[in-house]
Amino acid sequence: MTTWDDESRRIARAALPEGLRRETLAVRTALAPSQHGENSEALFLTSAYVQPDAATMARRFADSEDFTYSRTSNPTVRSLEARLAAMEGTQAAIATSSGMSAILLLGMGLLKSGDHVICSRSVFGSTITLFAKEFAKFGVRTTFVSQTDLSEWRAALDTTTRLMFAETPTNPLTDVCDIRALADFAHEAGALLVVDNSLCSPALQRPAEHGADIVVHSGTKYLDGQGRVMAGALAGSSRLMKEVFGPVMRAAGMVLSPFNAWVVLKGMETLDLRMRAQSANALQVAQWLEQQPEVARVYFPALASHPQHALAMRQQSGLGGALLSFDLRAASPEVARTKAFHVIDRTRVLSIATNLGDTKSIITHPATTSHGRLTEDQRRAAGIGQGLVRLAVGLEHPLDVIDDLERGLSTLAP
Repeated sequence: MTTWDDESRRIARAALPEGLRRETLAVRTALAPSQHGENSEALFLTSAYVQPDAATMARRFADSEDFTYSRTSNPTVRSLEARLAAMEGTQAAIATSSGMSAILLLGMGLLKSGDHVICSRSVFGSTITLFAKEFAKFGVRTTFVSQTDLSEWRAALDTTTRLMFAETPTNPLTDVCDIRALADFAHEAGALLVVDNSLCSPALQRPAEHGADIVVHSGTKYLDGQGRVMAGALAGSSRLMKEVFGPVMRAAGMVLSPFNAWVVLKGMETLDLRMRAQSANALQVAQWLEQQPEVARVYFPALASHPQHALAMRQQSGLGGALLSFDLRAASPEVARTKAFHVIDRTRVLSIATNLGDTKSIITHPATTSHGRLTEDQRRAAGIGQGLVRLAVGLEHPLDVIDDLERGLSTLAP
């Protein structure tokens, strides 16, 4: 018969040898199996955990490492956290209900009235809104700077700067920042560098290796990889995850559900294979788009024409990722929008949606979707024009994706 001491031992992290590569960590890192010896990580759908006696319950509620209530800890969620930390090369991770809730947890854990944040103006639209509007309600000041101009980041630093926040590559223009340079700026000023790694994932890029203090993920994207669930996470030092963000999580409850954690765990097992295949597909599509007369510019880090191509190849394992965007030639914003809608509406294979990271290729119009709630000035500052089309390339044959785009591009009115 299993005793409670036995239970405690087998719920420890599974012992793995040192030096395993990312592909192996993505498959093997998790809590140890139950007494049943399941090979696929178990899904623990429970809100509470029965305790053997009142004294043990008191001790476990005092120790956040023990399982007491699924708002504070759950074995499936903890397996996901362990796997992500292992892949990112950080000490720990904490999972959240979405990518934006991860950034909310970041702000609630680290910022207070009077603090200053420096943020790239090219980040995801909701991230801009969260910093510029929601955090501002509580006295947090944010300065938005060029993603790629290091002098703007340095000039924005002051004695109250607490965080520097970058997303690399950015969504949707794929601007790439120099993580190491920004980390040096932040640390010289006593601030922390936070990098959103959702578009590359740890399969291509590990920001902590370049000096980032905290890595942000929308697990909804490539970690899941099949467009099934919402998820988010922060990864970094054990102190930050457990002592700073853990108490906020327990109080505020932006917790990831066990089912969603289990789905993302399964998705991460194929992350490396998917990212490499989708990156190769995206490069073929991007190269074709560059040759099209109706396309003014293609944004994709693996293209030699990309302004940060060399930097991207160093930081991103020599791959461009799976997201690209392109601008259509047009005489005015109104004409540009009409053309963009035409290209999108003529597709028959691609999904017209706002997500990315799926095995199914997704096409969207950023100016009216992901960045639709920004002001026109904010969109202009971020480089989001009405003729911009974003494409998240999936696992279809790249020639079928190209044929689908050609249906619209070849029938555009002059």
